[in-house]
Amino acid sequence: MSGRATVSAPANIAFVKYWGARDLARAIPYHPSISMTLETCRSLTTVEARSDLEHDQVWRADDDGTLSAAPESFAARAVRHLDAIRARSGRRERFRVATRNSFPAAAGLASSASGFAALAVAAARALGLPAATDPRELSVLARLSGSGSASRSVLGGYVEWPAPGAETGESEEAPAWQLAPASHWELSCVVALLETGPKDVSSLDGHRRAPTSPHFARRLERVPERLEAVRRAIRERDLETLGPVLETEAIELHAVAMTSVPPIFYWRPATLAVLARVRELRSEGISAYSTMDAGANVHVICPPEAEPQVAAALAAVPGVQGILRDRVGTGPREEAMDLLEGA
Repeated sequence: MSGRATVSAPANIAFVKYWGARDLARAIPYHPSISMTLETCRSLTTVEARSDLEHDQVWRADDDGTLSAAPESFAARAVRHLDAIRARSGRRERFRVATRNSFPAAAGLASSASGFAALAVAAARALGLPAATDPRELSVLARLSGSGSASRSVLGGYVEWPAPGAETGESEEAPAWQLAPASHWELSCVVALLETGPKDVSSLDGHRRAPTSPHFARRLERVPERLEAVRRAIRERDLETLGPVLETEAIELHAVAMTSVPPIFYWRPATLAVLARVRELRSEGISAYSTMDAGANVHVICPPEAEPQVAAALAAVPGVQGILRDRVGTGPREEAMDLLEGA
């Protein structure tokens, strides 16, 4: 048998960070995380399930439709993810996969989250699995990639992972759930691009080193109150409550990274300049708050009406290579485009 599906899935930006894991191979976190699903930063993936293939094939698609072999590190991880999906579903088909991003990969912009979410949803649809219409099961399938953030990208709006009540110790069933849909609260996300190439230390290595930091345990103590503050801020659409938590969480993620063994320095001089400019914007009466994942690039959360001013201000900061303008989004969707067409 064969089946084919093309899906685009979005990146997300974490409000309460996932950094460090009890079991990295199975993406078992120490605590829940909360994120906002984005709309325009996406991975587009076509998956074909075939019973006549001897092994999986993973391709990178360029904008002009040209296919080339995917980087070895990504291809190997994609095949492991497909092995996990086969094992969970009891299926034996092999896959042909082609994928591309609308934004820089491996630069601290959650391309793993979007990429493996797209792969999980497209594979489920290509196989005709019941899971293809079950957000909780799709979240688990995405998480089987080893990317905890991918489990959040299969849902739109504001997402918490693991779901309340889910076991975070040794559970294989720790899906994400939607705190609120995108329509609940329109927020913009302006990204100052400072580095577009792969970062020196991957997020997987960062997760692995995080518990070696002397600040890691202290952060764990503070996370429950931050989770509750963020849940409340989302429920009440209160950016002035949400913003300070965003900034604290981002700074502490990087404080843990910088004090891990060996230390990880993701920030660049322009990172500090952008953070300073965001504080200046607030002093000028513009509601804007910064956050960062594992990388030098800075996300700024603001109301939609402030987005043009924020984008212009960040673009003028020395060292900023470009600006991405994004917003809260609705999650994965099936696409008409076929990246494998003609291959």
